Order: sequence, then structure tokens, then C-alpha cells
Amino acid sequence: MGQTNLPEFFKCDDYFIDEKVGLLKFSNAYKVYGEQGQQIGNIQQIVPVWHKILRLFISKALFPFALDIKDMNDVVIASIRRGWTFWFSKIDILDANGEKIGGINQKFKLMKPLFHITNQYGETIAQIKGDWKAWNFSIVDSNEKPLGAITKKWAGILKEAFTTADKYRVTIEKDCPEDVNKIAIVAGAITIDMVLKESK
Repeated sequence: MGQTNLPEFFKCDDYFIDEKVGLLKFSNAYKVYGEQGQQIGNIQQIVPVWHKILRLFISKALFPFALDIKDMNDVVIASIRRGWTFWFSKIDILDANGEKIGGINQKFKLMKPLFHITNQYGETIAQIKGDWKAWNFSIVDSNEKPLGAITKKWAGILKEAFTTADKYRVTIEKDCPEDVNKIAIVAGAITIDMVLKESK
């Protein structure tokens, strides 16, 4: 898959993620903005009512969850899916056709969470690691080459709007390959807040 086949959403290299509290009690939603401050998509999770009830008795870290990444036409361009889990999370990343193109494997390194982004064959193509309390993460490939970052520290057009724990920025290096692997890397990075919340 080349750059021309990427959904327009994934051709961006700078994403601003902003959690929105909606009217639906059992949903989580994030708006995604591009580098010029324009909204380019949404991330949405619908939590069934029975999940909410069971979470009174069972840790939500065990529950399956699903996240949809949508463009501004409300078309699903990628999805994140996790089944029931009893230890480290293993999460599938699906493309617009529902085909598996990668995954997210949660690890621990020196008592700190570490996420491996894999391709459709289970090979690690990126890692997300860093200081989770300060929200300062690096995205690197298997050779430790920088691919991007997740942070709350920036200047520019949206600086004043993004100041709380559920607002963050994902940047992707310009030389990151513009192929299907970029979809997996970006999808994993921009949904990291939801993944962390569902893993606690």
C-alpha cells in the first residue's frame, strides 16, 4: 500500500487529540484535529450498558473494547479491537475493510508500561515508551530510530486549548513510511489514552 492509497486522515503528521464528554453516558469520544487546527476526524467508543453494570463487580481491565476512528464523513477508516483479557492486553488494529493490519501488545519494562505496535504478521514495527505520568512518550522503530512522539508540550495554534490530561498531541516523523504500517502506528498512538484507561 502506497501513500496514494492511504486515507487522507493518515497522510497527516501532526494530530491533536481532544476528549469530549458527550450526552451518551455509555460512550467515550475524542475529536482529532490536524496541524492547522481543523477537525479531521473522531475516535468513538460505545460501552454496552451491561458492561457498565458488570464493571461494578469486575475490573474493566478484563473487558473487551472497541474503538472506531472515523473521518469527517463519519466513515470508519480504522478500528481498535480487544477481546476479553486476563493478563497483558493484546489488541488488534483493523483497516477500513475490517482486515487486520497490525496490533498493540502491552508489555512492562522496569515496571513501566511499554506498547509494541506490530504489523499484520505480528512483527514489531514500533514501540511506544516513556514517562506515563508526565505524558512524554517516544515512538521508535525496532532499531530505536525515532518515528514520532506523544506529548502535552507544544506551542502554536492550539496551545491554549490543550492543557488537561485528556488532551494530547501525536507527531509523526516526516520520513515515516507512508504505507499500511503508518496506519497501524498512527492508530495505536492516537488511541493510547483510551487503551490506557481501559487497561486500568
